[in-house]
Amino acid sequence: MLSGVGKLGKEGLRRWRGLKSLVHDAVDATTDLVELGHESTARNVTAVTDQVPPLRRPARVIDEVRRLGTRGVLGTVKLVNRTVEAVTDVALDAVEGTAEDRVIEALPMRSDTTSSGAWVADAALGLVNAAVGDHLGARRNGLDLDMAFRIGDRYVALDRETLAAQLDAPSPKVALFVHGLGTTEWSWCLEAEAYHGDPSTCFGVLMARDLGYTPVFLRYNTGRRVSQNGRRLAELLEQLVDAYPVPIDDLTILGHSMGGLVTRSACHYGVEAGFAWPARVRRVFYLGSPHQGAPLAKLGHALTDVLDAVDLPGTKVVARILANRSDGIKDLRLGSVIDEDWLGPPPEVASDAPLLPHASHYFVSATITENPDHAVGQLIGDLLVRIPSASGPLKRESHFVIDTRRYGGVMHHQLQNHPAVYAQIREACAED
Repeated sequence: MLSGVGKLGKEGLRRWRGLKSLVHDAVDATTDLVELGHESTARNVTAVTDQVPPLRRPARVIDEVRRLGTRGVLGTVKLVNRTVEAVTDVALDAVEGTAEDRVIEALPMRSDTTSSGAWVADAALGLVNAAVGDHLGARRNGLDLDMAFRIGDRYVALDRETLAAQLDAPSPKVALFVHGLGTTEWSWCLEAEAYHGDPSTCFGVLMARDLGYTPVFLRYNTGRRVSQNGRRLAELLEQLVDAYPVPIDDLTILGHSMGGLVTRSACHYGVEAGFAWPARVRRVFYLGSPHQGAPLAKLGHALTDVLDAVDLPGTKVVARILANRSDGIKDLRLGSVIDEDWLGPPPEVASDAPLLPHASHYFVSATITENPDHAVGQLIGDLLVRIPSASGPLKRESHFVIDTRRYGGVMHHQLQNHPAVYAQIREACAED
């Protein structure tokens, strides 16, 4: 067994360690939920016995004994849980010393990999990061998807030597792809074979072939705050521009869903920091991005408040679970892209983050109905984002190019590789 772990490599072992830690955290969280349910039940019982004077005092004494016993049992569960974690950490430390120092290979960017174990693992990582990514980051858990750029089949270090070795013919035109919530960079390959007749064809491949762009894919933890990811992306883009083998004179960014918000945030913080890269941005495509919030995120916020107001175990426990949804998901309620929206009191609408004035901005929305004007399509949009929200933030300057288009019969995830959307991208990039 130890030799098998050794063959896994240190990066794979780091992920297994992260999974183990997440399970132990889940055990602690579950015991907290059990205690929450017990306390809610007890409050309802004492609310009744308090109305009967002869029962009030004995019922309170019994409840206090019950509370001490419950906390003792649950505290023991937590102690055993963390003791087991400590023991397994010692064993893993010993194994790590014999593990090979190599990085797990990136999942091939092909739509026909969905039956492989590697694809399942990558998809699971994306989902786990969406759900509890803020927790993973705070705990430095091995499952945390640290932000990285992918070029070709590798995640690259941002230095001249590495980039020069990875790029045979670097183009002065770079296309950056920023994925959405609960996914990884692989999601840009969705339905590639069905749409293009080739499982390896995605917007990056097409833009390289037709327009001469070098495609770069971002990988990041979607459970973190949008503004935290935006600030980090701004820093990495500055490093990319500095280390890129040739001067970049055209940076085109394509953000899907949450990726569009992260892009807006990065542009905001890039300008604020005085970085050089924002001036290289020629156009930005926002594909189904919830600039004014997403309905499901709004519903989750409202439902949390409603359930928490009802003092019953079945409502309190569910409310606590909903309240612990990741910060990234919470940001989708309003489409928040800057720190001010979460550092202070919760706002009613997202704070303004002006778009880059020198760039062209393309807002793309979709509806599940063939006719975008159909009542159902207007009501639910692409299932996750409605047309008004995908059409841009409430405040939009009018002194530069803004293009808003709608596509009927297209679902949210399909915007990432749909031929009609690529036709718009190709047309816009070719015009310049």
